[in-house]
Order: sequence, then structure tokens, then C-alpha cells
Amino acid sequence: MTTTTAPAVPRSAVISALVLVAGGLAVIFDSTIMSIALATLATDLNVPVSTIQWVTTAYLLALGVAIPIVGWAQARLGGKRLWMIALTIFLLASIACSLAWDAPSLITFRVIQGIGGGLMMPLMATLAIQQVPAGAGLGRLMAMVSLPAALGPILGPVLGGLILNWLDWHWIFWINVPFCLIGLALAWRFLPDDPPRGRPVLDWVGLVLVSPALVGVLYGLSNVSQDGGFARADVWLPLVAGLVLMAAFAFTQVRRPKTALIDVGLLRRRPVAASSAVLFLSGASLYGSMLLLPLYFQIVRDTDVLTAALLLIPQGVGALLSRTLAGRLTDSLGARAVAIAGFIVMGLATIPFALSDGTTNEIWLMITLLVRGFGMGAVMIPVMSVAFVGLERDEVPHASIITRLAQQIGGAFGTAILAVILEATTRGATGIAGLATGFDVAFWWAVGFTVVAIGVCFALPATVKQPAVAASTTLK
Repeated sequence: MTTTTAPAVPRSAVISALVLVAGGLAVIFDSTIMSIALATLATDLNVPVSTIQWVTTAYLLALGVAIPIVGWAQARLGGKRLWMIALTIFLLASIACSLAWDAPSLITFRVIQGIGGGLMMPLMATLAIQQVPAGAGLGRLMAMVSLPAALGPILGPVLGGLILNWLDWHWIFWINVPFCLIGLALAWRFLPDDPPRGRPVLDWVGLVLVSPALVGVLYGLSNVSQDGGFARADVWLPLVAGLVLMAAFAFTQVRRPKTALIDVGLLRRRPVAASSAVLFLSGASLYGSMLLLPLYFQIVRDTDVLTAALLLIPQGVGALLSRTLAGRLTDSLGARAVAIAGFIVMGLATIPFALSDGTTNEIWLMITLLVRGFGMGAVMIPVMSVAFVGLERDEVPHASIITRLAQQIGGAFGTAILAVILEATTRGATGIAGLATGFDVAFWWAVGFTVVAIGVCFALPATVKQPAVAASTTLK
């Protein structure tokens, strides 16, 4: 393979990416920090876990429903204005959550939070990529923009554990406020103006189909972890209905590409389709493993919640260390090679957990997590970058929405599958040995996700080139 010199990222694009990351950190940390707080919330609000689970489920559903309208909203309002509106919604909803007086009020405010977060996540990549002129280093740009998405699932539970250990649950939401305020100030000062592009008509048919479709799929998968798994009516019924509506949505979008809510026709292009498939699998592996790892430390290793969260820090450090290198290698060697290498490292570093028991050396496991995080961080950059190869400026928002939804649904799918496997393999287990064996099986399935992802990675383009954004249309 011929190695080329990676072009430099323009300074203006770097500044914009850092501004977007400052605001995006609040959304990503909030999405993951709640996983460790549910038991505390159930106790303090005096409700069963089945009720408080809606604090995360409602947020997830709102996030999924908001993502599809980002392309239309950006064209109607302008990118900078939409970003600041979404960040303001998230800020006000975070404050409201911290002041919630009972479970229903908290769940309601979390829905509003999810709407703000759902608008922001695909918009981050879109605004960054649309500013990069031809020849810039897309891999290194995505290394910056995707930083919150990589670190959130790893460091969010750690931050949550620290807060709950010394403060009460209200501070979980107050932690968002400084991120949002700093993000708003920086966006107002440094994000380039992105004026509205006419008054596009909202595709109401598409919205009416895709919104309940996503709710059905995500809601069905969120219930899989309960007794009965996929046999439960509240799993298979919404899941089947959601998939049927999703198919109907895709049919309507292909027939009306010029007015489509999401241009699913982009999936005919190999880079977008391959990237979406890999992101689905990487989401399954990432979020599925983040279900297993804290439970492994708490159940098999008999640690408390805070200790389990702290033991995950090496994985976050590994992800952070790999990003600059992965971005440069993506620009110089190509997306396919870097993604495959990242998944190989990630899979190999998961195997020790599939072979571990209650007596496995803890230092060895932490070193393994450091290596696993390194591979995990390396995977995201090339896969997210390659989705935008050869796209025109107006196509970028649609590709960003498609890939974000693929990762979101993949995460829900991976979590559901591994939850069912873990429940089945540990049911009736007596003693640490039996529990450890059940976790071993679940970790082998996580390894399997990475093996399948490696195979799909061969469909990725070998190189990453800047999207076809003409200089005249590049944001100033």
C-alpha cells in the first residue's frame, strides 16, 4: 500500500471542531452517566427500578426521534443557529432534571433533554465536515469530533460513580451546565455563520413513519433484558412493528429523493453502506461490552459501584491515547487498514475477559482494558470518516444522520443480545465459578461481534478522501 503525506487540517476547521466538542461532551456524558445512577434514583424517589428505568429509556427514544429531522432543521434554520438552539434546550432541560420532584417529572424533563441531544449528535459531524476544503485531513478532523462519542461510554460511568459517592443525584445534571454554557459562548464567538437555505418543506409522511419506527425498535430492544427476553410481547411486538414501519419509510424516501427527510438512497454508495454496517457492529460491541464490564467487576469480582467505575478508567485512557495516531494513519494509510487493525486489537483484548474468573489478576485485567480502549478509539475514526467520501455538501447531513442512527440502533441491539445471553448463562448459577462461566460466554459473544465487524471492514474503501465540497460552498 502506498503511503501518502496527510494534508493539514485548516486552523478554522480545528477551532470549529473543538467548539463542537465542548458542547457535545455534555450530551455524551449525560447519555452514559445515568447507567450507574438508576439504583440511587429508585431509592431516593421511592419508585421501583422498572419505573426509574424510563429515565434512560425515555431519553433514548427522544434521542432517536429527534435525529431524523436534523437535515431539514439545518436547512431551515442554519447550522450555527440550530446548534445553539439544541444546546440551549439541553441546558434548560438539564437544570429542570436537577430540580425534578418525582419520577414522572424527571422522566418528562429527560424527554426534552433527549430532543436537544438528538439534534446535536449528527449535527456535530455535519458542521465540522462541511467546513473542510478539498485536501484537508478528514481523519484527524474526525479524531477531534468523535472524541466525546468514544470517551462518553467509558468515562461517563466513572464520573457518575464519583458524583454519587460524595454528592447526591441532582449533581449528575448540574455537571452538564458548565459544558453547555461554555459551549454556547464558544459557538456564538467562533462557529462560522451558516445561513438558512430557503424554506424546505418538512416531509411529514417520512416523519410519521420513521418516528414510531425508531421508537418501536429502540423500545423493544430496551425490554429484552427483562425476564422472558425476546419472547416478551413488549419486545417482539414493537420490534416487528418498528421494522415494518422502517421498511415503509425507506420505500417512501427512495421514491421521493428530492424531498426526503433522510436520503436513504445514499446507502447505494459503498462508503456510506459499509460505514453504517460497521458502525452498527461497533455500537453493538462498544455498548454491549459496557453492559458486561461493570457487572463483571461487581458480581464476579465483588467490587462496589465506585470501584467498578474506577477500574474502567484504563479503557478510557487507551481510547484517548489512540486518537491522534488513528487520525493520522487514516489520512495516510486509509480507512480500511486502520479499522481492521483497531477491531483486531479490540477483539484480542476482550479474550482475556472471556477466559477470566474471580481470581484472575486485577493488574492484568486493567492492562487488557488499556489495550482494548486503544483499539476501540482507533476504530471509530476511520469508520466515521469514510462515510463522507465523495459526498456533496448537501448530502453530508443525510450521511451523518444515517451513520448516527446505525450506531444508536447497533448499541441497543448489542446491549439487548448480551443481556439475554448473560441472563441465560448465569440463571441458576451458584457460586463465583458458575457466575464467571456465564460471563465468559457473554464475553465470547462480544468477541464475535468484533470478528464479524472485521469481515465487514473489508468492504470499506481503502482510502479516505475529502468530501466533494466545492471551495465556493465551504462555510466561511
